[in-house]
Amino acid sequence: MKYKLLAASILATMSTSALSATYQLTELSTLDEAKHNYVKDVSESGHIIGLANGIYNLPIDVSYIDFTDSLIERAYDRREDYFESINKQITFTLDDIENNNAAATNPDAHSFMLDFLSLDAIRTNPEYQKLANIVGYNVLNGEAQEQVLFDIASVDYDGLTRSVSNFYNAVAEDGIAVGWGSAPYEKTVFTPDGETEEETRFVRDFISRGIIVSPDGLSVPLVPEFDEYGGISSASDIVKTNSGYTVVGQVSTGIPSDRQENIDDTCDGEDQPISVCIEGLQRSTSSRLFDTRAVKWSLDSNLNITNTELLGLGLTPEDDDNFAFTSNALAVNSNGIVAGSSDIRDNNRSSTIRTLPVYYKDGKIVEMLNQEDDWTGGKALAISNNDVIVGYGIKRIEGEDRLKFFYHDIASNSSVFPTDFFNSSASIANDINDNGYIVGEGETDVFNVGSRRREGFLYKIGEDTITNVNDLLPCYEADGETRYKYVVSEAKVINNNNEIFGVATKTVEKTDSLGGVVRDINGEIEYESIAVPVKLTPIDGEVESCTAPETDTYERQSASFPWYTLLLLPLVGLRRAFRNK
Repeated sequence: MKYKLLAASILATMSTSALSATYQLTELSTLDEAKHNYVKDVSESGHIIGLANGIYNLPIDVSYIDFTDSLIERAYDRREDYFESINKQITFTLDDIENNNAAATNPDAHSFMLDFLSLDAIRTNPEYQKLANIVGYNVLNGEAQEQVLFDIASVDYDGLTRSVSNFYNAVAEDGIAVGWGSAPYEKTVFTPDGETEEETRFVRDFISRGIIVSPDGLSVPLVPEFDEYGGISSASDIVKTNSGYTVVGQVSTGIPSDRQENIDDTCDGEDQPISVCIEGLQRSTSSRLFDTRAVKWSLDSNLNITNTELLGLGLTPEDDDNFAFTSNALAVNSNGIVAGSSDIRDNNRSSTIRTLPVYYKDGKIVEMLNQEDDWTGGKALAISNNDVIVGYGIKRIEGEDRLKFFYHDIASNSSVFPTDFFNSSASIANDINDNGYIVGEGETDVFNVGSRRREGFLYKIGEDTITNVNDLLPCYEADGETRYKYVVSEAKVINNNNEIFGVATKTVEKTDSLGGVVRDINGEIEYESIAVPVKLTPIDGEVESCTAPETDTYERQSASFPWYTLLLLPLVGLRRAFRNK
């Protein structure tokens, strides 16, 4: 490995060959309208889909905002104090934003409004505009192009509302893809019971809806049979079959009695719109709002749904269980075997519910992890056509809940947790090919007890050795002196040619929320790490052993983009909203 975890993970010996490596990295096309880009899935035939985060020029509607309200005035005062702390003069006023709009004022004003709308007190307040910062995209003819799921043109400003969640998940051999998203928010007026003055409210029709999209623009929403209050559905994976397609995911099947009582007691439409009340309950209830189940849809070649099969639950609800249970289907192979997760009762305490990795086959739900080994949670994320499943389990290690990657062979009914980077390293297996190669990501920073750096790994079943994929890349650029600019932080997909697709970081000129280059108070250009999608192709070569002067130790890794960045901004709220996923 280039970065041995030896004590402080000190680099080893110097290589004299600048270009020798066993994989060649190619940066894939990205959306110019976004700062960070991530590959999500790649079919064996080469269709690529991804997600982009950090959308530039997000539209901000200020027409309804009272700029004399104490919330925004206090936020402005805090921003002014921050500018003073860095010896910078604030460049805008609230009057500027009100009269000129944020983006038209300057990047600082636009950034301020984005930060204001993302405050917890504002983000969940239905009186304020909702913005989401992630979009899906296809790579068509080598160029990244945005894939709209449920968004629509805004009636308040040019372009899309940019208010929807987008989760673009999987693509079939012919380019048919699946994902899920939310309905766009609509600005409306509402008069609370007993009041006479209309108030602005932002509402939407549903929280989560699965969708199938084709390269020619056809979209098929996957509406759950239980769709009260919009219901919930998602689509996580797709495979092409002889008769059409198999899609797997999750659907709402009902609302538990306790949650229904909450709805009946509070969501009467008098004090607030019913949809606003439902979303509030979704965020605030100690348990999930909807019962959900793993599902498998069969579709014909024209994307008509021919069969919907609920795959069940890994426990039997009891009469006094008045809370929601959930199961989810996350992957399916060509044999029709489905992998995912399900609620399971704890073996020692029946009142304790665990969400554990399972697979669904022949009408049965099979657990893969032994609870007696202290596994308390996890998910199965991928399955090969050889019926080998990969994912992660969760257990307490060195005082913290840690994720550990595993593979499970259905034929032998055996689950294996390979040795990863170090004992308390969290690791996730994202994919497996039919050759038995597994790719994923794991923590490589042995000493940091907070947010640890993650890097992609490659593992071959039968060879108990995990390899950091960065070890398979060059140490230096073509000039033989400049350190290699990419660090692969996530290995997401591996095809049967052993080509790896993932996410790497590199250092570039820093950009603001409008896409302009950022300069410091001295006029010097600032720099930052961004995430880019990459393809790693096997080549003839040999693994290098890189070293650098002591001051350069971890130079490649220090630019690593945090693995959890995709969870920031709108997804922070969505993790709360979709506790049932």
